[in-house]
Amino acid sequence: MVVGVVAAVVVAALLVLFLIFKMMWRVAEPNEALVISGSKHEGLGEGLGFRIVTGRGTLVMPGVQAVRKLSLDLNEAALDVECVTGQGIPVRVKGVVIFKVGDDMVSIANAARRFLDQQKQMSARVHNVFAGHLRSIVGGLTVEDMIRDRERLTGETRAASGVEMEKLGLIIDSLQIQEILDPTGYIKNLAAPHAAAVQRDARIAQAAADRLATEAEQEAAARKAEATRNSQIQQAGYQAEMDKAAALAHQAGPLADAAARQEVVVQETRVAELEAQRREQQLQADVRKPADAQAYQTRTLAEAERDARISSAQAQAQETELAAVAEATRVKTAAAAEAEATRARGLAAAEATRATGEAEAAASRARGLAEAEASKAKGLAEAEAIKARAAALAENPEAVVAQQLAENWPDIVTAAAEAFGGVDHMVVLNGADGVSELFAKALTMGGTGLGLARQLLSTVNGAAAPQGVADRAVPESVPILVEADGDAEGGAQPGDGAGRG
Repeated sequence: MVVGVVAAVVVAALLVLFLIFKMMWRVAEPNEALVISGSKHEGLGEGLGFRIVTGRGTLVMPGVQAVRKLSLDLNEAALDVECVTGQGIPVRVKGVVIFKVGDDMVSIANAARRFLDQQKQMSARVHNVFAGHLRSIVGGLTVEDMIRDRERLTGETRAASGVEMEKLGLIIDSLQIQEILDPTGYIKNLAAPHAAAVQRDARIAQAAADRLATEAEQEAAARKAEATRNSQIQQAGYQAEMDKAAALAHQAGPLADAAARQEVVVQETRVAELEAQRREQQLQADVRKPADAQAYQTRTLAEAERDARISSAQAQAQETELAAVAEATRVKTAAAAEAEATRARGLAAAEATRATGEAEAAASRARGLAEAEASKAKGLAEAEAIKARAAALAENPEAVVAQQLAENWPDIVTAAAEAFGGVDHMVVLNGADGVSELFAKALTMGGTGLGLARQLLSTVNGAAAPQGVADRAVPESVPILVEADGDAEGGAQPGDGAGRG
């Protein structure tokens, strides 16, 4: 009995201990954190007065420590914010923020301090934070920027709110801008041109579809009419065949009679043809075969004679061709030999011509050098002579003039005598003196002789001619009678009165 009592006491004690342990043991669910006040804070420094337990169990002293739960579930805050853009246009921005308490101890501690007894007001607090930042960001944007780049609006809002959310111990899982409302109709007006363009394209597409549908319908109607026509044509053909068959049935009797008569005529015609063929074969045997044999003999003999002539002509042509080839070879060989000889002669002639040209060039060069030397020597001699005459003229001008006249006197007299070249008969009235005066007058007035004498005088730098030669004057009182005759050779005739006074 004592044993039973002891056992009952032990069991009761164990049961009490289990119940006490059950009352003191607290377990944190995966989506919650246990905030235990009245003890040291684990891992966050001293003096906080509470500790945090997540994902495990812990002992809590009843009456000494208090345990409260902080939810780690996702929360949602709807955004409906009235803003004004940088253009001064009022808009309403609607969105949603998905957030939760952070999983780290710092975030849980921050959230516990702020929302432990006000977890239901957490969404309102988040809405207020995002509303303020959203108004500030929208105020720096245009409506076009908000419409075309919502990611920018979302990113800037999330970045601006991140610091404050971290202080609250919250993290943002998602931020979505769902709708931008425009009470003034600005967005609608922006969309009007595009809507009009889309409507225009839609109408064009509808018109094109209608046109294609109409064309298809018309084509289908045309095919239907064509099918109807073909059916009617086929029906008409079938009806014609039926009518033809009926007509043939009605004409079967007369046609049978006509066919019988036709057969009789055909057989008679056949008999006549056979008779004609028999007569033709008889003519072939009696007349044509002998004629063909005679024609074949004649044609064979003619062909043999023609072949003989052709063979003879071919042999003669080959002989002529061989002779022509031999002659062409001979001519070609002779031409090649002649060409070689001509080339050799041309080369020899070219060498001879080149040698002759070189010799003549050397001779011409030597002659040119000799002539140049001779001209140089002659020029030097003439220069020396002119220099000597100039010196003599400077010393004795009369002697020099007289020497020049003496040296050229025959030319002077010859030139003066040319004045009497055309005289046939000349009569001198005063004898020999008249002749001398006549020649002096000719020298003075004849022009040619006087010009020659003056030319000679000019060579001695204009010196005066000797007295009695160039300046002698013929008395104008000398009577001279000259008769010219074209048949006379010229000159005075002594027998014609020369010397008469």
